[in-house]
Parts: sequence; structure tokens; C-alpha cells
Amino acid sequence: MSMTGRDGRDWEPTHYRTHTLGEVRDQGAQMIGHEVTVAGYAETVRGRGAICFLMLRDGTGYLQAFLKKDNMDEDTFDAMQGSSRESTIQVTGIVAQKRPPKVAEGEPEPPAEYEVNVTSGQILALAETPLPVGVSDDVNVGLDVRLDNRHLDLRRAHVNAMFQLRGNVLQYGRDHLITEGFNEMNSPKIIASASEGGTNLFPMKYFETDAYLSQSPQLYKQLAVLGGLERVFEVGPAFRAENHDTYRHLNEFISFDIEGAWMNDEDVMCVQERMIHHIWSQVAANDQNLIDIINEYRESQGDEAITVEVPSLPFPRIPYCDAIEIVKSGGGKIEWGDDIESHHCDLIAAKYPGFHFLPRWPMSMKPFYIFHDETEKGSTGGQLSRGFDLNYGRDEMTSGGQREHRFEVLEQNLRNMDLNPAEFTFYTDGFRYGAPPHAGWGLGVARLLMVLTGAGNVREVVLFPRDRNRVTP
Repeated sequence: MSMTGRDGRDWEPTHYRTHTLGEVRDQGAQMIGHEVTVAGYAETVRGRGAICFLMLRDGTGYLQAFLKKDNMDEDTFDAMQGSSRESTIQVTGIVAQKRPPKVAEGEPEPPAEYEVNVTSGQILALAETPLPVGVSDDVNVGLDVRLDNRHLDLRRAHVNAMFQLRGNVLQYGRDHLITEGFNEMNSPKIIASASEGGTNLFPMKYFETDAYLSQSPQLYKQLAVLGGLERVFEVGPAFRAENHDTYRHLNEFISFDIEGAWMNDEDVMCVQERMIHHIWSQVAANDQNLIDIINEYRESQGDEAITVEVPSLPFPRIPYCDAIEIVKSGGGKIEWGDDIESHHCDLIAAKYPGFHFLPRWPMSMKPFYIFHDETEKGSTGGQLSRGFDLNYGRDEMTSGGQREHRFEVLEQNLRNMDLNPAEFTFYTDGFRYGAPPHAGWGLGVARLLMVLTGAGNVREVVLFPRDRNRVTP
């Protein structure tokens, strides 16, 4: 017999429990009088003498266990009553309705709550004291201490909710891409040379050969498309040896990456906005319970509650040339050909605070592999590319574009950028035998979660982040 959790998913009984705490809490009316075995962390242990109230917590919720010395083995009762918070405990007992609290005349009756009247149990693991970080108390420690003890930090309800939400976002994104005809692939993370050019590589020794950790699956996505797979996507890690140490940069990150044959930049922008719209729609429909848990914590800290507002389609398109004019009109100092930096993005975000695309960047600012139409010129006559970014407010979420599929143009682009085509044959050789026009993008999963959860630092929504200073746990 499977257990149905509050998220609608089935949990099979295990050696240690017949039901989850959430199931008993939510379906207790149908379970009154039935024996169950449940297990969890000891949130609180209250009571003296012959009775004890034990609040248990697992990944599905909370439930009170009521212990009475007369109803169970005395030594077991004494051990549980004396147990430390966060110890893991298993109990067996009968489901009963808790005695409702008294309410003033005319006040509505509170919803029924349920508990387990314990007949037996055991302490599975006793927690040492004191805890290095609080779980049920206010946590007055910095982010670094929390990350050093992530296994305890994750027991906090709002942190746990963030990572349940992250798993759901990955599922929703995958589901949508599959419905659009994309096939999931896996690319190697040990590579012989840079997949995107540049020097931000982590070197490693692969037996007797010098190798690197992959910066991006882009080359392999493109080779798959050149091979006739048409549409591919990957959800996997990438590694960038950059010295950035900001609220939104990590040196290892997970991203959604897609590549599609017979598609241009506008086509794949449409795929992306539809995928994000689907993710937001699914979160709004299925995950309000997780958002509520996150908001309960935010409000306790004096922060504004988050709402999941499904973005309208299509997202605004603000071509690079127009973005420059918006920045100038807002008092920003910028010229055509300059990068649009974060303080410039603040001016754009004042007009476009949500998701918006920034397409048609100057070719001089994009890598050699980005496609350009020779007839498209900017306001100063400079060549425009088919590269684009996706921003949410001031923050960049995506880099993507149509790829250059013509072998001879790829080589000329390299020469135009003072690069030697002979040093890039690992990439260009794949285009010698006919290549379809194609386009793609990469979208950081953590940056999506920052938007959904209101997290102010990308490390909040990465389970074990890797940055300039962190390589453990």
C-alpha cells in the first residue's frame, strides 16, 4: 500500500515507517483508530513525569506523538523524554484526534488536528548538543556557517522548501522541452580544449593527457544537431574558472541548455519564454504550499512575501540599439559598442522589471560562432549579430543566439577577431560536411530559483555551492 504525500506523490512504505507524517496530518480523519509507524527528527520534546509530547518532523511535515509511561515500555519512555532535539526517532501507535483548543463563543472551530498515541518506539540516532546551527530557532549565523552545515540548514522548513521547489522546476522544464520535440542528451565534462574559447578553464590531468572541465555543452549540442538529432537539450553542470565573487556567480552551476536545427534566434527565444511560462504556471498550480513555507520565513524576517505571477507572452524584445537609447535617456553613460553593465541594466529594468530579451548585439561583442546577417547594421554602421541575452530586471539569466553554420564564414570570423583558424579545428571540423542553420541558449537553474524564491544570493538555492573560496562540503 503506497502513501500519498501532500504533493500528490506516492510514498511506498519502508522498513522504518508505514506512513509519512504529512499523510497522517492531512488524512487523519480516515485513519483514526488505526496503528501506524512513523519516524522523523525531534523538533521539540515537552513534558515531565508520566507524559511527554514529542513533535516529529520529516520531509513531508510535522506531527505530534503523545507518550504516556503507562502505555509503553518505561525505559523507552524515559529515553525518549530525555532525548535531544534533532535526534531521529521512530514510534508506533494509534492515530487519534487532538483535543481542540478552547475558543471564545462565536469564534469558528479550528480545523481538526491529529496525533499518534504511542505504544512503542526507539531512538534511531541521538543528536549531539549543542547544534552548530539552529533548526527550529532563529539562526543568527552567517551564510558561510550555514553552508558548512548544510545538512542541518536543510532541515529548516523554508530551506527545505526551496530545494523541493528546485527539483520541481527541473521537472517542469524537462517536461516542456520534451513536449516541444527536444531529446535529452548528456555531454562529456572532461574535454581536451575550450568549448567556448577564452581562458576561464579548470585544468586537470586525464591519465597522461592535459584536459579541462567543460565550460559548456555547446559544442556537443551543436554536433548532435549536425548529426541529425534536430532538437536536443541537456540539464547538467558547467565549470567556469572565473574570479567573480558576487551574489549571482558560481564556478560550478547547473543550466538548461538547448540547441535546435532549422531555427534562428527568434525561434529559440520563443522556446525559452514558453518554457519559463510553463514553469511558472506549474509552480502557481502545484507548489503554493512550498511558496507559503518560504513566505512564512520571509515575513518573520521582515521581508516582503513573494508571489508567483505567471509572466505574459511574449516577453519584451529590446534590441541592443534601443537599450543603449534607454540607458542614455535615463542619464547613463554609454555608447554604441559598449557592454551593457549592471548599473545600465538598472535603468532598463525601471521600464522592464520582469523578463525581457536583449537581442541583436554588435558582432564585435559576441564570439566567433554567433551568426550575423551581413545586411544588418547598427545605428553607427556596425555589424549586428544574432546573439541575445535574457534578463530579469537587472540580472542576466541567459546567453544565446543563432550559430554560424557556414564553415567558410566561421573561419573568416576567427580571422576578423585575430584568431588562428588552425587552433579551432576541434570546433570548425564539424561544419565541413554541411550544417543546418541552428540556434540555442543556456539558462542557469539557480538564477531562475532566485527569482521564484526571492533569494538574494545564488548560494541560497544551490545545495552545495562551489565558488572562489568554497570546495567543501
